[in-house]
Amino acid sequence: MRWDKLFEDLESQLEQELTAEELDLEAEEERLRLGRLSVRDRIAALGDAPEDQISRRCGVTLTSGLKLTLRVVSCGRDWFSADVIDDSARHVQCIVPIASLAGVTLTHAQVAVSLAAPAAQAAPPPLSARLSLAFVLRDLCRRRRAVDLVLTTGALHGTIDRVGRDHVDVALHEPGHVRRDSEVRELRMVPLAVLQMIRM
Repeated sequence: MRWDKLFEDLESQLEQELTAEELDLEAEEERLRLGRLSVRDRIAALGDAPEDQISRRCGVTLTSGLKLTLRVVSCGRDWFSADVIDDSARHVQCIVPIASLAGVTLTHAQVAVSLAAPAAQAAPPPLSARLSLAFVLRDLCRRRRAVDLVLTTGALHGTIDRVGRDHVDVALHEPGHVRRDSEVRELRMVPLAVLQMIRM
């Protein structure tokens, strides 16, 4: 009988040690997974979350110090698109380069969603997730869409004429006017490094 008790004790100790080892291994795997998460990954998780689960609205501070409330819509390779939430009645959309972020204010629920492991995807990620900011700017250029460029030094309104590797050429004109040579008051080359946000 005493041998049975000894074996039971040994089994119990071994089971506790194995459980503790498994828990340590799981904790280390979780630390490694979190260590691989990028700002882009976390913002993309917010954009993918159903609105009935959490609010996609979050506070964003740009490196210029500008603070905004945005509703994340989708996420590209190095940018995300969002709806600007403010007091105006008009619907304003924007594109924010990830590099222009100084901080994102999240609720507890948003933190949990942004840190959650993505579900195994049967389908490849959407095309927009692979598109770069330069591609999006080239599309705006091709469409001749008037935009507000928010820079570290202020804001400009105009139409993007060309997109280079690290800059855009912008024809500056008054809001509400179409880009015509007679309406253009200045042609400016803007380095992408100073670009904080594009409003449409």
